[in-house]
Amino acid sequence: MKIQDKEIQLLVGRLLRYGVFIASGTVLLGGLYYMYLYGGKKMPQYNYFSPGAGKELLGAEPFNATKLIEIGVLLLIATPILRVVFSLFAFILEKDKRYIIITLIVLCIIAFNIFYGLAG
Repeated sequence: MKIQDKEIQLLVGRLLRYGVFIASGTVLLGGLYYMYLYGGKKMPQYNYFSPGAGKELLGAEPFNATKLIEIGVLLLIATPILRVVFSLFAFILEKDKRYIIITLIVLCIIAFNIFYGLAG
């Protein structure tokens, strides 16, 4: 099965577009719900960041506003990474060895930075 370059570009464009729409919609929904719950009652602490905040995204509370915002941000971060993964599969289908190797190197760099950044 030979996929045309134009088809790949259209699919990648849709992936990026829908990923951004879903991520921003999730953040917007979480932000609106957060404002509904805490409007002027709770002052945000911008000077404190918990590096382990993303570990319990789907915890005990089924619809937590801050977790919903975190999920949206993670979706936004995951969208370009999914684009690279999708491109890898497209290059595998095309049997383009040069771009398969380049894309694998890019994925290794992304994975190293994610895991090294989490550890350090």
